[in-house]
Amino acid sequence: MLTLGSLFDGIGGFPLAAVNNGIVPLWASEIEPFPIAVTSTHFPQMLHLGDITKLNGAELPPVDIIAGGSPCQDLSVAGARAGLTGARSGLFMEQIRITKEMRNADILRGRSGVSVRPRMLLWENVPYASKCIRHVFPNSDSWI
Repeated sequence: MLTLGSLFDGIGGFPLAAVNNGIVPLWASEIEPFPIAVTSTHFPQMLHLGDITKLNGAELPPVDIIAGGSPCQDLSVAGARAGLTGARSGLFMEQIRITKEMRNADILRGRSGVSVRPRMLLWENVPYASKCIRHVFPNSDSWI
């Protein structure tokens, strides 16, 4: 059974897709009260962890998949295109930080190779984001 952690959860699009495909959403990170109320109604078993900047990946329940759609204002054609250095879109780096912390903790727990979790990172954003992310995964085409 695959498991999911959802960052920048919003109203739970990733958890909904997960359950529709046999994946169990374990936890979510969101700061806005209304979306939290929506996902609490639809996914009462899912933990709500709050602000992504306050999370420690090593302390989160391990999951196979980390999914998230970080704010797009600094990447959108409607914005100033500050890229990942922008205050809001730069929160994507929190998703990377949490993923690394989770993987390092899993290694310390004795996992190795392909069993280290999370195994997958899924990021949803606007098309311009692909021009800004190449430095994060410089040796991989798997981010596309």
